[in-house]
Amino acid sequence: MASTEGSKLWGGRFVGDTDPIMEKFNASIAYDQRMWDADIRGSKAYVKALERAKLVSTDEMEQILHGMDQISDEWSRGVFVIKPGDEDIHTANERRLKELIGAPAGKLHTGRSRNDQVVTDMRLWLRSAISTLTDNALQLITTMVERAAAEIEVLFPGYTHMQRAQPIRWSHWILSHAVALSRDVERLQELKKRVNVLPLGRYALNALVCDFHFELGFDSISVNSMDATGQRDFVAEFLFWASLCLTHLSKMAEDLILYSTKEFSFIKLSDAYSTGSSLMPQKKNADSLELIRSKAGRAFGRCAGFMMTLKSLPSTYNKDLQEDKEAMFDCYDNVQAVLQVTTGVMSTLKINQTVMEAALSPDMLATDLAYYLVRKGVPFREAHGLSGKAVFTAESKNIALNQLTVEDLTGISPLFGSDVSSVWDYRSSVEQYSAPGGTAKSSVAAQVEHLRNWLKKHAQ
Repeated sequence: MASTEGSKLWGGRFVGDTDPIMEKFNASIAYDQRMWDADIRGSKAYVKALERAKLVSTDEMEQILHGMDQISDEWSRGVFVIKPGDEDIHTANERRLKELIGAPAGKLHTGRSRNDQVVTDMRLWLRSAISTLTDNALQLITTMVERAAAEIEVLFPGYTHMQRAQPIRWSHWILSHAVALSRDVERLQELKKRVNVLPLGRYALNALVCDFHFELGFDSISVNSMDATGQRDFVAEFLFWASLCLTHLSKMAEDLILYSTKEFSFIKLSDAYSTGSSLMPQKKNADSLELIRSKAGRAFGRCAGFMMTLKSLPSTYNKDLQEDKEAMFDCYDNVQAVLQVTTGVMSTLKINQTVMEAALSPDMLATDLAYYLVRKGVPFREAHGLSGKAVFTAESKNIALNQLTVEDLTGISPLFGSDVSSVWDYRSSVEQYSAPGGTAKSSVAAQVEHLRNWLKKHAQ
C-alpha cells in the first residue's frame, strides 16, 4: 500500500501510514473547522506579506488570493468537503487550495508553521467572539437597568445569610447584578487588548518579520517567537472570565429561583422560560434559571482542566495545546446562550408587588429602632443592644416589634418617646439610605443614570 504521509503538511520523513486510531486521535478538524474564516483571512494577509517580501510573485499571490476566495465561498455555502487526511482546518484549506490552483499553493506555507497559524486563527476568532459577547452582555445590562428604572417604587425584603434583613427596593437588587455584569464587560474589553496580538509569521523558533498585522487589525506583534507559539494566556484568561461571568449570573439565577417558588411568590417566570413536569401537572419549573446556574460549574471545569494542561508543558508548542480550542469554543457557546436566555428571563418575568411588600415585617426595622436612639445621642453599639432587647421583648410577648407599647420601650430605654411610631414605616426606612449606592429612590435613580452613561461609553 502506498504511503499517504507525503500529502500531509508534515510528511516527507515518515514511511508508511499512520495508525487509523492515531489519525482520529490526532485530528482536530471536527471542531477547529469553525475557525475556517479566520484561517482564510490570516492566509490572505500572509500571502500579501510574502509578496512584499519577494517570496512569491505577484501572479502567484493573485492565484492564491483567488483560490482562498473560492474556498471561503464554499465554506459560506456549506459545500466545503472535508476529506480523509484533513487533520485540521489549516490542512483542509491548503489541500483544497492545491486542488484549485496547483503548485503555487505550496508556497503559502513559506516561513510559517501551523504552530503560529493556529494561534493566529484562535486570536482572530476570539477577537470576534469577544465583540459578540460584549454586545450580548450590554443588551442584558440595558434590559436590567431599564427594568430597574420602571419598577423603582417597588419594595421587598433584602436578605443576608438567607434571612430577612432590611427593606430595599426591588430595583436595588436588579442593579446589584447589573453592576457585577458591568465589571465583566470591562474585564472582557481589557482581555480583547491582550488577545489582539499577532503571532503569525513568528515561524516556530525563528521570526519572519512581516508588516501584515495592520491588515488583520492587530494592535501589535508578539515580542518573542517561542512565547508566541507556546503560550495560551489569552485562552486561560478567557476561560476564567467565562467562569466569573457565569458565576455572577448563577448567583442571580439562584435568587430568582427562590423568588419564583410558591413560598416566596415574588416573581412569576414567563412560560417561554419554564418547563413542566412529566408526572405532576401543576408544576412550573424554572429550568432556564437552573441551566444558567449549572453552566458556571461547566465553565470553571473547563478553566481548571485547561490550567492543568498548561501546568507542566515545556517551552514552545506542544500538542497538548490542542485542548485549548474545545474549551474556548465550549465556554463561548455557553456564555453566549446564558446571556441571551438571561436577557429573555429578565425582560419577560412578572413581579408580584403586593406579595413582595407584604413580606416586609416590623422586625426588619430593628436597625431603624437603633438609629432612632443614635439620633438621640446613644452610641450605636449601645443602641444596637437596646434594640436587640426590644426584639427579645416582642418575641417574649409573641407580638410584632411595632406592637410594643411606648411603656414597653421606655422600660428598655427612657429615651424612647411617643415619636418612636415614626420608625414603623418601610418607605421612610429605605429613604434614609440616600448615600451613593444606597436604596433610597434618589440613590437608585442615580445608579440607573450612572449605568445608562456607562452603557453609552461602552457601546461598541
